[in-house]
Amino acid sequence: MEMLISGITIFVLAIFVGFEIITKIPPTLHTPLMSGANAISGITLVGAILSAGSQQTVLTTVLGGLAVVFATVNVIGGFMVTNRMLEMFKKKS
Repeated sequence: MEMLISGITIFVLAIFVGFEIITKIPPTLHTPLMSGANAISGITLVGAILSAGSQQTVLTTVLGGLAVVFATVNVIGGFMVTNRMLEMFKKKS
């Protein structure tokens, strides 16, 4: 029970810290940071695949599968946003 409480506490604190960090970033830094976030999401995707593939219990397999889906959506969406933002800086012919 203590592990669950500490896990939930860390998760809630991470939400607050993430929100504060993201709201303080100026718009000119969003493109480079999005590329960095895509790299982190790629690492998350690898961890999710390992978790889903370990098949220790049904719960870890299901949660790992969901993590694979969400991390994949995050990586693809991040690359689409980064590409769109980089298109704005290209010279128009």
